[in-house]
Amino acid sequence: MSVIEHSAPIPAGKAKRTAASHGYVLRRLFQKGKLGKVFVERLTEPLHLNILSLFVALLGSYRMKVAFDLIVRQQYAFPILFAADAAKLHGYKKVTLVELGVASGAGLLTMCRIAERTTKATGIEFRIVGFDAGTGMPPAVDYRDLPELFQEGDFPMMDFEGLKQALPANAELIIGDVNVTASAFARTLTPDAPLGFVAVDVDYYSAAKAAMPILTAAPENYLPVVPVYLDDIAEYGSSNWTGELLAVSEFNDENSMRKIAPFNFLRSRRIFKNTQWIDRMFAAQIHDHPHRSPNHKRATKWVLGNEYLAAKKR
Repeated sequence: MSVIEHSAPIPAGKAKRTAASHGYVLRRLFQKGKLGKVFVERLTEPLHLNILSLFVALLGSYRMKVAFDLIVRQQYAFPILFAADAAKLHGYKKVTLVELGVASGAGLLTMCRIAERTTKATGIEFRIVGFDAGTGMPPAVDYRDLPELFQEGDFPMMDFEGLKQALPANAELIIGDVNVTASAFARTLTPDAPLGFVAVDVDYYSAAKAAMPILTAAPENYLPVVPVYLDDIAEYGSSNWTGELLAVSEFNDENSMRKIAPFNFLRSRRIFKNTQWIDRMFAAQIHDHPHRSPNHKRATKWVLGNEYLAAKKR
């Protein structure tokens, strides 16, 4: 998280939920290491951008707040808005979002809130699905799981029933072994709500590897480009030979028409460039998607104007 998000005056009926949200933001801000992260990511940016952020936080639209990284969990806000815009471009009305590794559920509930705000801004609806073992992490398989950082029992889901009740109607929890649940879920995807974003927060190589079948269903069940957030690749032991990056590398080797790569030129397109989530944002390229076929035609052609010829005619 970079900056606490401000909002306009809130109707009385929403006051209780807003107070709870602000309480979550403050608790998150004062977690170990968060203030230092805010210092590095925001105060190292140009002063005029930080001053402008205050005006955007108070008066800006939701889309502007996403652009200025003023939404809690920017790593969810950007790809969800990206998926909604892509859905509108390609003629979809609904998109599926997935979080792999729910743990306490704070991230999943934030995803639901961001999706709700994105729907209001774009009109695109969302199906939201969270995956977790429910009992914490299993034993590490070997060095590839970075056992010096993660171990059996870490990150259990402490209150399943409470989390389940807190989820909105368009969200669900899938509890079980990801070796089974990921493949089973992929078979439920449909072109009516293609997969548009995957957040991978499973820590282990072995768990990330087991989750990869979620990206191997029929091509029409995905957006042509699916943002993939890899949460745990910033650990010092993470590399192309360990952790989630190894799972991605093996996925690329095993699939000729599906590739996961860093999100091209994302940093150059962002207003704030020092935020860490940019380095963790990848994209699954669905090369066999029907819209990527030479036979797929848009309703209108792209035409470039020539201002020099227009000026000459005047």
